[in-house]
Amino acid sequence: MGIPLDKASFLALFLETLFYGVFLTLYWLTLFVLSKKTDIQRQVLTPVATLLLCIATAHLVIDFVRGLEAFVVKVDTIGADTYYSNLASPLDLASKALYITQTTLADGVVVWRCYVLNGKNLLLTIPGCIVLLVNGAIGYYVVWSLSRTGPLSNVSDAASACITTFYTVTMFISVTCTISIAWRIYTTRRFMPGGLAALLPVFIVVIESGALYATSVLALLITFLIGSNGEYIMLDVIPPIVGITFCLIILQVHFHVGGNSPTEQSSEPRGMITSLFRGRVTRDVGFSMEPMAVHITQETEIDQSDMMGGKNNQPVSGCIFQL
Repeated sequence: MGIPLDKASFLALFLETLFYGVFLTLYWLTLFVLSKKTDIQRQVLTPVATLLLCIATAHLVIDFVRGLEAFVVKVDTIGADTYYSNLASPLDLASKALYITQTTLADGVVVWRCYVLNGKNLLLTIPGCIVLLVNGAIGYYVVWSLSRTGPLSNVSDAASACITTFYTVTMFISVTCTISIAWRIYTTRRFMPGGLAALLPVFIVVIESGALYATSVLALLITFLIGSNGEYIMLDVIPPIVGITFCLIILQVHFHVGGNSPTEQSSEPRGMITSLFRGRVTRDVGFSMEPMAVHITQETEIDQSDMMGGKNNQPVSGCIFQL
């Protein structure tokens, strides 16, 4: 037996509040990390994180208002189940519009990551942007279609097909771009010192960030196709999950990848993952920060501290997005 609509909506509000608290905590940690970075990093990443938080906040406020109306204000008149069954409710339409905006923005960030890592190749990025824009248009069409339905009407076949398409394309964009990013890192770094072992931290960050979001969308698609009211739970949970995923990418890079020790081995994975945000695929070369002495046959000690200045003709890493 499926979960009733009123109970699913109440559980969705509870879980959304829980995940929003996690997102809010990670957001402030992210701001603290970005406050110590360069102006370019703050100008790009801080507005995106703030916009994701604003949309998630607005979505939560609307759901709280709907919950008060369903379980307090109108509980003795129409009941919570009938209240949530009204798909043409202005608050419900606003909530779905915010969900579409949040997911479209998240997909845009994923496409942008794929764009900068592939050397800003427009031939690879333009198809992704077209699919992203078309998918967003489909999502807003669904909102418009729901606004034309009656108070107790069901979703039309056309709107149902569009909803399925929107969920499927959203998951496709996330999975495809994540695989593209992982493959790009593998092909450019597999011959670096350390081999696949050095790439492992990079794959952890990239795959985890994509898997968390893609799994949530997959659960939403499955619940919709089987006609379960669990769909409403996932609809409310995904907006804060989008922000959590974005913040985790930055925090994982800053606190975990290559952060165990300041050795040459740890500096290589850090350079790889930080190049993900700037599109730089450069070779990092470790330099000792201590003066080094070399004895030759005449027992003469030659100070090699000039090598610290890069006089050994070795390329120094150009990655400036050091988290």
